[in-house]
Amino acid sequence: MKNILYIFTFIITTTVIAQTSSTVEFEKQKVKQALNYGDKIVAANAMYSIISMEGPNSTYKDSLAYLYFNERNYVSCFLVTKDILKAKQDNMEILEMNAISLESIGALQPSLESYNLLFSKSNSNYHLYKIAGLQLTLKKFDEALASIKKADQLKDDGKVNVSFQVNKNYTQNVPLKPAIAYLQGIIELNLDKKAEAKISLQKALTLFPEFAVAKSKLTTLE
Repeated sequence: MKNILYIFTFIITTTVIAQTSSTVEFEKQKVKQALNYGDKIVAANAMYSIISMEGPNSTYKDSLAYLYFNERNYVSCFLVTKDILKAKQDNMEILEMNAISLESIGALQPSLESYNLLFSKSNSNYHLYKIAGLQLTLKKFDEALASIKKADQLKDDGKVNVSFQVNKNYTQNVPLKPAIAYLQGIIELNLDKKAEAKISLQKALTLFPEFAVAKSKLTTLE
């Protein structure tokens, strides 16, 4: 009798596992099809189904974070990345999405903390540039100046551009090094260091002569 019960239980368990595996594969196919058709809502719903079946370590949490991030749904992206980082504290891309999401929803101090953690792992001049910008916005001017000066000393790979809003119809992409010099000038202006600010703005224009915002700021300063 015990053998019969064991076999019966084994059959039921095997059947449930097979059904679950089949359902997961079905939902994964649904994700692919929905993304091919540009239906992000269906794709997200399918990802939730996969996560609920695969458990807290499902890699589809990462996929969901990327989906929300690309859709600029920063609140949901923050919540997903926060959950992921409990188990994956060293995941650089998830950390960066978390920091950007916090900044985008106006949580500047938590965003600064996330960028500090990110910089401690990346030693990236871009991440330190972002830290300096947040410190400036939070009126931590001395800290911002120290950060931007350090960012200027770090290695630059020439791959990062920063967007500047010139007017309501025009956004200019500027290489990171002149953007760093420009931000240093703005921080120095806030510290009432006008002579130093002028030098920094001139440096920004030397590095990138077409830098419209720096040119305008320097003209105003002079």
